[in-house]
Amino acid sequence: MELHATTILAVRDAAGSVIAGDGQVTLGQSVIMKHTARKVRRLYHDRILAGFAGATADAFTLFERFEAKLDEFSGNLTRAAVELAKDWRSDRYLRRLEAMLLVADVDTILIISGTGDVIEPDEPAAAIGSGGPFALAAARALLRHSSMDAGSIVREAMRIAGELCVFTNSQLTVETLDRAPRILEA
Repeated sequence: MELHATTILAVRDAAGSVIAGDGQVTLGQSVIMKHTARKVRRLYHDRILAGFAGATADAFTLFERFEAKLDEFSGNLTRAAVELAKDWRSDRYLRRLEAMLLVADVDTILIISGTGDVIEPDEPAAAIGSGGPFALAAARALLRHSSMDAGSIVREAMRIAGELCVFTNSQLTVETLDRAPRILEA
């Protein structure tokens, strides 16, 4: 049986970037194995957000490789993504990995695939996973026809995706990168 399911959505606005992932893990077509999986994380000194769709073990391998590329290229998101995609496509071991990454910093959102693709969307939103098309459609509509901030758009679009995609739930992990650093009060 095959493990399925994920919806990962990233949206960027003037304040920064937000990425969210649902928590559902499904076995086959009918069994929910877990409700609270964490498919989104912070990387490179909390300056990069990343989410995965696909096989979990493969995704963790990609996170490790991507984080090494971020270290190698001093946090340059685009350069690290391109170098990971090149390795992923040419390395015999990596080519077998079945996952995708959605990554973002405050300026850029990228989708990285195992076929060597690094895609920067035309609009400040991107999604991957089985519920990705639903979440992306909702996010685009909200970006075009509302004054909601990126965090609100991500939460609402993920809620809509959860209503439509049987492989997506409402147990969200949401991470935010603010363009201006927050000042913490003592």
